[in-house]
Amino acid sequence: MKILRNIITTAVLAFSAMTAFAQNNGTWTIYDTRTSDIGGNNVSAMVPDNRGIWVGTYQGLSRLKGGSWMDYSMFNEKLKDQSVNCLMLDKRGVIWIGTDDYGVIEFDGTHWTEHNAETRRLKMKFVKEIVEDLDGVMWIGVTLGGVVSYDGSVWEKYTPDDSELLSDFVLDIAVDRANRKWVTTNGGVSVYNGRRWTGYTVSNSDLPDNIVPAIAIDKDNVKWFGTLNGMASFDGENWKVWNTGNSPLPSNQVNDIAIDRDGLLWIATNAGAAVFDGVDRWVVFTSKNSGLFAGNIYKVVNDRYGNHWFASDVKGMAKLSGFVMPEKVVAPVVATPPVTPEAESPTQQSTGKEKVHINPYLDAGYVTISMESPSATVTFYSNTGKVVKIIDNYKPNQKIKINRMPKGMYIVSVKTVRGERKIEFNLK
Repeated sequence: MKILRNIITTAVLAFSAMTAFAQNNGTWTIYDTRTSDIGGNNVSAMVPDNRGIWVGTYQGLSRLKGGSWMDYSMFNEKLKDQSVNCLMLDKRGVIWIGTDDYGVIEFDGTHWTEHNAETRRLKMKFVKEIVEDLDGVMWIGVTLGGVVSYDGSVWEKYTPDDSELLSDFVLDIAVDRANRKWVTTNGGVSVYNGRRWTGYTVSNSDLPDNIVPAIAIDKDNVKWFGTLNGMASFDGENWKVWNTGNSPLPSNQVNDIAIDRDGLLWIATNAGAAVFDGVDRWVVFTSKNSGLFAGNIYKVVNDRYGNHWFASDVKGMAKLSGFVMPEKVVAPVVATPPVTPEAESPTQQSTGKEKVHINPYLDAGYVTISMESPSATVTFYSNTGKVVKIIDNYKPNQKIKINRMPKGMYIVSVKTVRGERKIEFNLK
């Protein structure tokens, strides 16, 4: 059955096929049935491992590894033309597969483990989410079936009929540093601490909507919620809300949130995607300003190599590689006569550890960089993420020739012993 999954997503009927496409910041690659051997264009689940990425579609399970696709549905007949709704890689390296009709299936690379009796007994069809808690217990969210826990031997089920879970229509689950389970539903957010449940709804909190498709938890234990009426954060005491009225968020329908290794939030909506530093820096991706396909972005994940993956429910999967998040935009550099260094208006990026200045002498064809550290590696990236110039062992205030560089916006990375600073530099 293919029902239920589109309740909170917007159907997109147009079809597109693209391959590697570079624009703005980073390189985009689209995987669909016209340009690759992906299992289907309706991608419903993704999970990276250290060699590639596993992909679930309405047609089964595939894996992209080293540029080649493998259809794993040929090794398990139950996955053939089966909707794979979620994927999770546990601490042992076993992949957990959540399906429509066969509940949860485990695969360790060689053997398949099915839980047929438990699927029937606990009515675990339409598995929507699987996570592993700090004790190695699996928590399984079932659409119209509540939450099921499995510690390797004992199965337990939680529904609104036998607990304080707000709704049995489970959409997402996350585990915080205290090992509490945060369960998002179509009736609000429920939190389980192992003994009791706590609920957050629009009536008792600043949650902007009771339908909450997504949750992510950052390194500071702040919870980020994607709802049908914007995105919210909750630090345990205070709520903040972002929507199309007070931010560049592409749409108020937030389908998924993922946090990368640098702490950036990657946001999937029904009108494009965005990356947000959690404070004031945004980059928005749509079909008009990037290589991302148009319409509904169903899911987003990040891998260990700095790639960002986006799923569409009708257009396949997209990968963004080589993206560099700009620092807060400073005033553009304007070409003026180089009277004296003091007369110039430098581009400056200050942090608590290091101050970095780009001093422009554009008419003379060079810039200099002032900094506190004695040396640095300086890299100029184009707006497509391509490396244009690298200066190793750069010394403060040395001249960097730019007269042969193409005009345009650059990201300048200055790496010192104190860390890395990135500055936008507009060469006009």
